[in-house]
Amino acid sequence: MAAFGVRDLVVSFGAGARRSEVVHGVSFAVGAGRTLAIVGESGSGKSVALLAATGLLPPGASVQGSVLFQQREILGLSESRLRALRGAGIGYVFQDPSSNLHPLKTVGRQIAEAISVHRRMSRAALRARAIELLDEVGIKEPARRLHDYPHQFSGGMRQRVMIAIAIAMNPAVIIADEPTTALDVTVQASILRLLKRLQQRHGTALVFVSHDLAVVSEIADDIAVMRHGVVVESGPAAQVQETPAHVYTRELLDASRHAPVPASPTRQPVPAVAPLLVVDGITRSFPQPGWFAKRPVPVLHDVSFALHESEILGLVGESGSGKSTIGRIVAALDRPDSGSVTLEAQRYAVPGTGPLKVSRSLRAAVQVIFQDPYGTLNPRQRVRSILSEPFVNNTRLGPGEIAERVTRLMERVALPVELLDRFPAHLSGGQRQRVAIGRAIALQPRVVVADEPVSALDSSTQRKIIELLRSIRATERVSFLFISHDLGVVAELCDRLIVLEGGRVVEAGPAAAVLKNPQHSYTKKLVASIPGRMRSPINLTEFAPEESDV
Repeated sequence: MAAFGVRDLVVSFGAGARRSEVVHGVSFAVGAGRTLAIVGESGSGKSVALLAATGLLPPGASVQGSVLFQQREILGLSESRLRALRGAGIGYVFQDPSSNLHPLKTVGRQIAEAISVHRRMSRAALRARAIELLDEVGIKEPARRLHDYPHQFSGGMRQRVMIAIAIAMNPAVIIADEPTTALDVTVQASILRLLKRLQQRHGTALVFVSHDLAVVSEIADDIAVMRHGVVVESGPAAQVQETPAHVYTRELLDASRHAPVPASPTRQPVPAVAPLLVVDGITRSFPQPGWFAKRPVPVLHDVSFALHESEILGLVGESGSGKSTIGRIVAALDRPDSGSVTLEAQRYAVPGTGPLKVSRSLRAAVQVIFQDPYGTLNPRQRVRSILSEPFVNNTRLGPGEIAERVTRLMERVALPVELLDRFPAHLSGGQRQRVAIGRAIALQPRVVVADEPVSALDSSTQRKIIELLRSIRATERVSFLFISHDLGVVAELCDRLIVLEGGRVVEAGPAAAVLKNPQHSYTKKLVASIPGRMRSPINLTEFAPEESDV
């Protein structure tokens, strides 16, 4: 008997001539104690279908069909009855915990609120239950962390808090919408172990939404593949992955199977000439939050490396390893406590207090591509204005010349010029990232710091962005410092790798050598945690949170 399922679900927005149907007659079901993975690229309708099924779409949406929860029709229930069902019967884990956890409320209070909405309990009982839930999802010292705020937790820990809220009432169904996207590989693996362990303990039906079939292979019993609002293939996980019937499923499988060490004709040998950029012995510490003076927490310890012209250097490690801090120092957005960064004999990132003062030419020479283009592109500016800004602020070009440069940039990043008059909100994730890349290369920089630029994109879009970066490296002779937690992506793109653990370089060398034959135990752990390529199956009897995750 299915614990949760939809039949002939149709979702549309707008009315009359402007009516747009985005989900077309979708059907799927999941039984108690089983996991259904719904897979597809961004825009395939996965999240919309589940938001519609649980009554979470905005009022303008039209939903038709049937939604059954434990053989009871819930489509069309009043908002009050749906609110009573959500949380108590159906738990929801959203993709981005930072956007779904209240930044001004402690995690203990937020867990308690999720319980008190459905059940009256004393304050002491609520506190005890919140501590029990934090302990169950693997948060160390739960009684102490109960009073911490979301910003005091790592990304993986915030996701664990979201899971604690979702299971607070022991729901019969949990919907996990991209719960491991943008998490590093070891934290991904620990979240998958956690979900599987909780499912086994409580007999919960799990609907797991993902764009990555490699991640899905670790957890799914059944798979439904969606494209353009339609389920194009469904069946047992082994059948779908081993003998896919639909061409789109085969494309997704190809996109998710990153070869550990692919042979790439675009790889560049490291030249014997002097390096373009030198990072020399940088250290960095940050003060601890709190009212009383505390010793600063060290984040980087004597990190040194070199970047050559037209080279793509990968910087990998778990969350908290110091990758982004290095990227910010290289980009002159932060300064080290000791050590320095030198670009073509110009020493610019040096110790001191206050913001770095660097020349306009150096600012143009080192550019950044951030992880979340939606957060770094001005939502009130059209694409035309966003791409014009570097030329307006740094050159003396006239309006006609700037318009011509902007058009060439759009062609360079493979975007149609028709998008120039759109706002970022009207673009897909991949299109927004292409705009961010166009802005970064507008002034022909020497070095681009790419900080997790593809982590939130689906596999096929990742591939397209990787090909774009390769092309830019080849034609513009730009060097990239590519920061990532995804070893599959790094293997496809990077010439050399630097592995960071706890702010220290533990291994470095050619990408193929490091990934094919890792020497350090930490590198071996990272390689073993690549989704779909884990050396051993998920252990359901033991659970230990990863040290970096807690």
